[in-house]
Amino acid sequence: MSTGAPRPRAEAVALILLRTLVGWHFLYEGLYKLALPGWSRAGTPLADWSARAFLEGASGPLAPVFATLAGPALLPWIDRAVPILLGLVGLSLMLGLFTQAGAWGALGLLSLFYLASIPTAGVPQPFTEGAYLIVSKTLIEWGAVLVVLVCRTGELAGLDLLRRQRAAARDAGAHSVQLH
Repeated sequence: MSTGAPRPRAEAVALILLRTLVGWHFLYEGLYKLALPGWSRAGTPLADWSARAFLEGASGPLAPVFATLAGPALLPWIDRAVPILLGLVGLSLMLGLFTQAGAWGALGLLSLFYLASIPTAGVPQPFTEGAYLIVSKTLIEWGAVLVVLVCRTGELAGLDLLRRQRAAARDAGAHSVQLH
């Protein structure tokens, strides 16, 4: 279902580029976490990825919930689910397949990541780049995904467009059979 007049070509290209870049970020984050343990440049083994430090270090309004998720009963599930969800969201956005669902998934994950640690210090923090006050890279990416969602970029390019064309052709074929 189209949302109105066609977009100017430059606007459509920019929206698809935005969707693809965000998708790549999600996909790579998921793949990297799944690939660990790996090897450092110095040839030493890296530890398995775990959400434990992130969850235990949460300082935002949902900190008690995140601390509970870091417990021994849930952490193995979280450690497996997060990279898989990141990868699926990334693939969805890069391929333009189930784009709306992928964008909603991205918004959900980014909301959780942001709420885990809302930047309120306004000064550089250890192991981070820059100094953030309320607005962080996570919140900016959240805004970018919101643009991808509301602009329905799956209708501009990607596998959603092919799915829609096949469904329309099937419906047209069924309609012509009914007319005879």
